[in-house]
Amino acid sequence: MMNVLQLFGALELGLIYGIVALAVYLTFRVIDFRDLTVDGSLPLGAAVSAILIINGYNPWLALIASGIAGGVAGWITGVLSTRFKIMPLLAGILTMTALYSVNIRIMGRPNIALLNDETIFTHSSNPIIITLIIVLVVKAAIIYLMNTQYALGLRAIGKNPRVSRAMGVRVGFGIKTVLAVSNGLVALAGGLLAQLQGFADVSMGLGTLVVGLVAIILGEKIFRNFSISGLLVSCLVGSIIYRLAISFALNTHLFGMKASDLNLITAVIIIVTMILPGLKKRKS
Repeated sequence: MMNVLQLFGALELGLIYGIVALAVYLTFRVIDFRDLTVDGSLPLGAAVSAILIINGYNPWLALIASGIAGGVAGWITGVLSTRFKIMPLLAGILTMTALYSVNIRIMGRPNIALLNDETIFTHSSNPIIITLIIVLVVKAAIIYLMNTQYALGLRAIGKNPRVSRAMGVRVGFGIKTVLAVSNGLVALAGGLLAQLQGFADVSMGLGTLVVGLVAIILGEKIFRNFSISGLLVSCLVGSIIYRLAISFALNTHLFGMKASDLNLITAVIIIVTMILPGLKKRKS
């Protein structure tokens, strides 16, 4: 069974990937943009954060720089899609592919260890508190922005671009803005993850989009609150539930799961979450 340390570890990861879920929600649900850039943005944030920290920069400054770097990556994807008319899925894949090399360039090697370097968690006996505060600040900022007049126009982009234009929103600029914010948040999560785990690796972003989608799906199936605040909370809760389920499966000898079975567990969780509502309807 899970011990207390494993439980808190799962909660910390759940909170960090909750930021990823919020970011994926912005692209998939708000502007209906299938963005794969996030798989490259998370290690980008980790790489920027790690390289700045080992060079003596303030870890909080490194975290901010991570978010900015991710924002630039998201903007590039937006430019490829809106300016050069590359289909959204391909635009994200191209940026993600390029970021693999960029991340190695930034770190100078495939991975960096933060052994004795100071991070935002160094002087804290409770890393989960710091993580929770950051997540709550991010959530509050998104809720505030989503309730502005401009954001109302952005939310119409995915459903009806004409309505957005009628509200004075430039669709192309709006898409680029949301992509920049989304990938900035993912990179921020990457910077947090690197500082929490003590390393940055060029491959740590594999499956980031899937994890974000799982959190959204889980949250939406559990909660039926369709207010902006309710939807964002459901993303966070979905991420935490997913991480707890993963940790439980890997640390319970009953199932005989190994770390290499992570993708299998993820797929099973998605399948079960998707088919259960249909089975309940058939029974009723």
